Amino acid sequence: MTWQEVLEHKSLENLPFKIELNARGVIEMSPATNRHGLLQAEIVWWFGVVFQRSGITITETSIQTTDGVKVADVAWLSRAFLEVHGDATPLLVAPEICVEIISPGNTKQEILNKVALYLQAGAKEVWTCTLDGTMAFYDVAGAREVSALAAQFPKLITW
Repeated sequence: MTWQEVLEHKSLENLPFKIELNARGVIEMSPATNRHGLLQAEIVWWFGVVFQRSGITITETSIQTTDGVKVADVAWLSRAFLEVHGDATPLLVAPEICVEIISPGNTKQEILNKVALYLQAGAKEVWTCTLDGTMAFYDVAGAREVSALAAQFPKLITW
């Protein structure tokens, strides 16, 4: 199955799951909690504060990777990125920052695999966020103490 076929498939229109495709074109789904949605909203808000109008933030960003189409929970795209890549679905290059919110069903290896896939697809940084709001930052050199792109971004989201 291709990503376009997934998008056009009538039976998949209103599922309460995040849908991704693996390298074999097989659909993978994972349900999201309200906590997951709250964290997405908080990260989107913080991106607006930190980056102001230098780019845009989108949720549920489909990205073509070497292991199929993966969907970042939140992504930040600079205006320069948008000029080159627009809003292609899926994006063939990962946005500058991709964020994965770690759900209870995610394994550490699964998340680290997604981190690697997004970096391989061109992301400058990949961030992970646990359900308690703890942030972790990665770039091609590995884990970072703080983001190089948004050093003032809080490591722990509180509200």
